[in-house]
Amino acid sequence: MRVAQYCRVRLLFLFRAGGGMDRELLRQVLNYHGPELLSLLRAEQQDNPDFRGLLPPPGTVFEQPRGAPQPPAACKERTSLDTEIKRFIAKKADLLFAHSWRPSGPLSETIEENEDYYAVMPPLERFMEVPREERRGLFFQDIDRGDIVIGKITSIREFGFFMVLICLGSRFIREISDLQITALCPVRDVPSQSSHGDPLSYYQTGDLIRAVVKDVDRYHEKLAVSLYSSPLPPHLCKTKLGVITSDDLPLHYKRSMEVANTAETFEEVLHRSPGFGNPSLVEYLAEKLGISESNPPSLLRSLQIKNFNEEDFAPALRKKQSESWALKCVKAGVDYFKDGHHVEAMNEYNKALEIDPENVEALVARGALYATKGSLNKAIGDFEIALENCPSHRNARKYLCQTLVERGGQLEEEDKLVNAESYYKKALSLDETFQEAEEALTKLRKHIQVILYFLFI
Repeated sequence: MRVAQYCRVRLLFLFRAGGGMDRELLRQVLNYHGPELLSLLRAEQQDNPDFRGLLPPPGTVFEQPRGAPQPPAACKERTSLDTEIKRFIAKKADLLFAHSWRPSGPLSETIEENEDYYAVMPPLERFMEVPREERRGLFFQDIDRGDIVIGKITSIREFGFFMVLICLGSRFIREISDLQITALCPVRDVPSQSSHGDPLSYYQTGDLIRAVVKDVDRYHEKLAVSLYSSPLPPHLCKTKLGVITSDDLPLHYKRSMEVANTAETFEEVLHRSPGFGNPSLVEYLAEKLGISESNPPSLLRSLQIKNFNEEDFAPALRKKQSESWALKCVKAGVDYFKDGHHVEAMNEYNKALEIDPENVEALVARGALYATKGSLNKAIGDFEIALENCPSHRNARKYLCQTLVERGGQLEEEDKLVNAESYYKKALSLDETFQEAEEALTKLRKHIQVILYFLFI
């Protein structure tokens, strides 16, 4: 009893201690693990100023309350695991409870269950041996007004209907289908249907129901739910409440039922999920969770104390890899081009640009091939993009000027003299010393003067 009181008193210091810590999270962890974790924290974090106002003074010894039962032999393995977890928490406490773990950007209120974007997994408890009592306790600790729950109607009375919950539909997920958690939906929280005088007459035992939590009695472990949307938070206000079909069940629940039948491991379910193969998976989840990709938190102390340059992070490294791979394709394309295999060369250039869309060498090489085949407008497009990406690229500028002049000549032959003049001018704007463009422009202007002379005679 005294130990429990001491722990509660010590926890009050959290509100005055730890300017660099997430005090509320630390309070919850200590409240759960108790004096053993406090002792370990004192040993590991005694020199950390953020913990000085929290930890017991050196020499404090926690004793087991008198008459405390010894753990049975079957619990020894679990007790050992709990101790290891507490040691890990104590050793990494300065990192685990640091403010750097807080989202650096806006946190998405909902993450849509879309297996094309990320791996939608069953609740983690599905793969763990967590006692039902603990799972039930955690459920009632976390559930709150406004949360969406899904269950089956078990009985209908004159004052409402009872439903047994099978899963959650918002905010967090839990494995609850085997916990026999019952919720009451009072008749006053059941909307009337147009063709039914009695609101309850529309419902039958066994119906799947999506409802919103209206009241929670944590002490007696009782829930009251509603089919009206008023308790829903703003971002869920359009959620359909009432009778649903099995197609409307959340993906994480469907996955959980599959695992119950197949006994797959976490890794097996993860790797067969389509979303796990999404190349943008990390970026998608980081954005939704408000985590910075360039400055993510880490439990590795070596990563905490070192400032990495932008080029050391995955996006920059991936870009270098893509550039290298693309250049290999360009080289193969050039070899095909020299041997006269233009189709194969074009395939290699296109492949290079699929890997690295801004690859200048691939754009210049493909532009040259387009020019060789007479597709001058396409060639000009590639050269312009290449020059925009790398203004100092000599070949991009040279080939663009040559192709502009050649296209201007085609337009002259089509008697589109004004358009031809604009191409010659553009070539000269890129290279004032480009003699071919200057000669073509001079010749064109003389030709235009002759035409105008005969028109006004």
